[in-house]
Amino acid sequence: ILPLVSVNQILLLLLVLTMCAILYKKVHQVPLALKNEMVDLESPEEMEEEIPVVICAAAGRMGAAVAAISSIYSNTEANVLFYIVGLKTTIPHIRKWIENSKLKEIKFKVVEFNPMVLKGKIRQDASRPELLQPLNFVRFYLPLLIQKHEKVIYLDDDVIVQGDIQELYDTKLAPGHAAAFSDDCDLPSTHEMVRSVGMQNTYMGFLDYRKQAIRDLGISPSTCSFNPGVIVANMTEWKHQRITKQLEKWMQRNVEENLYSSTLGGGVATSPMLIVFHGKYSSINPMWHIRHLGWSPDARYSEQFLQEAKLLHWNGRYKPWDYPSVHTDLWENWFIPDPSGKFKLTRPDS
Repeated sequence: ILPLVSVNQILLLLLVLTMCAILYKKVHQVPLALKNEMVDLESPEEMEEEIPVVICAAAGRMGAAVAAISSIYSNTEANVLFYIVGLKTTIPHIRKWIENSKLKEIKFKVVEFNPMVLKGKIRQDASRPELLQPLNFVRFYLPLLIQKHEKVIYLDDDVIVQGDIQELYDTKLAPGHAAAFSDDCDLPSTHEMVRSVGMQNTYMGFLDYRKQAIRDLGISPSTCSFNPGVIVANMTEWKHQRITKQLEKWMQRNVEENLYSSTLGGGVATSPMLIVFHGKYSSINPMWHIRHLGWSPDARYSEQFLQEAKLLHWNGRYKPWDYPSVHTDLWENWFIPDPSGKFKLTRPDS
């Protein structure tokens, strides 16, 4: 049996140790509490990453850009900065449209695209002359238009976004990849649509394999193509790999050798990208690019499938602001009428 003095000494020692532990905990919690308060004092804007989204506003189809912007802005809490690219003659119209509508709250920059950069790089014999519009080639020149961002989203104007654009921005790009696209063979739900409207989804549909320069690439004609209407791009890699210069090289070769502009895809902007990015791109979630909605005035997706889609793309001739077209109700949900009255929807009763 321990003497009474020893028991008291042990109890006293335990008491002292307990008090020390309590004091130590309190003292060392203070800096953490102060640190948390300092973090809370920062404004949400300073903590939030800016998401740059590039959309073109072309003459005759500005309502498309407006609907796309409206759909993105309405479906996200993210800090989006819109880069709206136009020609000198169209910029005042789109600026007025935004500033005199409910879109006046968005963060945006208007960027002028100089079509002179395309001089000598485009053949004039395409079966679809609308594909030769200068703004179709804006995606080739992203680093020249966007200076300060590491990662950029490019969207065609004939899309609407039903999901949170933050999800698309968070797309992971593999090391060494300058861009991410959606494969044309990636979603079984779209295969029936592709078959029914004769849409091309392989390199054979875009490149002329009768030409030696194309055969020399060593790309199988049955290779699945991708659609560059939705791009998540890494600007550092793009510049490092000189992607713009590579694209221009293939544009110039097409002028000289007619490598793709007369083929089935009519892809004067798509074909150079298929060549330059072959085997060197990351994948976008298929639901973030449901396309072919403009390929036929009759072929339709199921309503349930479209409700689950994050992004809808009316690529093809039949646009939702014209007539005929399919699923126009989904597009019109986001359309904002032109305050100047210049742009009007074409409808059967108009």
